[in-house]
Amino acid sequence: MPNSDPQLLVSTDWLERHLGAPDLRVLDASWYLPAMNRNARAEYDRQHIPGARFFDIDEISDQKSDLPHMAPPVEKFISRMRAMGIGDGHRVVVYDGAGLFSAARVWWLFRHFGKTDVAVLDGGLPKWLAEGRPVDDEAPVLRDRHFTARRDASLVKDVTQVAASSKLGDFQIVDARGPARFTGDEAEARPGLRAGHIPGSRNVYYRDLLNPDATMKAPQALRAVFEAAGVDLDRPVITSCGSGITAAILSLALERLSHRKHALYDGSWAEWGMYGDLKVATGPA
Repeated sequence: MPNSDPQLLVSTDWLERHLGAPDLRVLDASWYLPAMNRNARAEYDRQHIPGARFFDIDEISDQKSDLPHMAPPVEKFISRMRAMGIGDGHRVVVYDGAGLFSAARVWWLFRHFGKTDVAVLDGGLPKWLAEGRPVDDEAPVLRDRHFTARRDASLVKDVTQVAASSKLGDFQIVDARGPARFTGDEAEARPGLRAGHIPGSRNVYYRDLLNPDATMKAPQALRAVFEAAGVDLDRPVITSCGSGITAAILSLALERLSHRKHALYDGSWAEWGMYGDLKVATGPA
């Protein structure tokens, strides 16, 4: 059966039934790697789920950071959400054009800023389109709404905290990148980044958490993937990836498993791989 947990993942059936609800806000959070050769905003303008707003991951970020799409200051997040017509009391559903990819990052951002009534559309826009569900190209009418946010520092880790955990092992570090990037056999696309992984980390490729239709696997299957990678689900976890996007898929999966002690390394490999004084491991975990 499709996932339909209204607190975390919603099915395409659930979303179509609730599209007209006045307290629902739908966000298109599509974002693509350069190699994907896709323009998220242009695709949104061409077609999107009716009423969806476009969430620009690169713009709604910390523009003062040299690292890509780092979490923005809380004041900026509040300002952007208000302008998008997202307010207190609204239920938010996030989707993306890849299936289940960047939507998890925006789910995590909302959680990071204290909004828990947010879910991801399981299977995203590809599943929605495959099932012949409605889309349009109309811009939604946006009315400024009051939006309250409070940063939850427990959901994010910086490089100093991750370096300490790498040494002390108090948190397990779990890397969502593909196996060849994790082992260092594949070069990093970003200039200046070393290849390999954070010492002591484990590799759970984000795609291994998804079904062929980009819906998230059932909890029992998710648990098996983490355990096969050597992750102890009774212990705290830091999720990581290339730049903080797919790490959120791991965070979403952990939340689906009722694992509550997890945080995301926002700088991820874009930061760790850049600093020569941080150790890098290669080969399998």
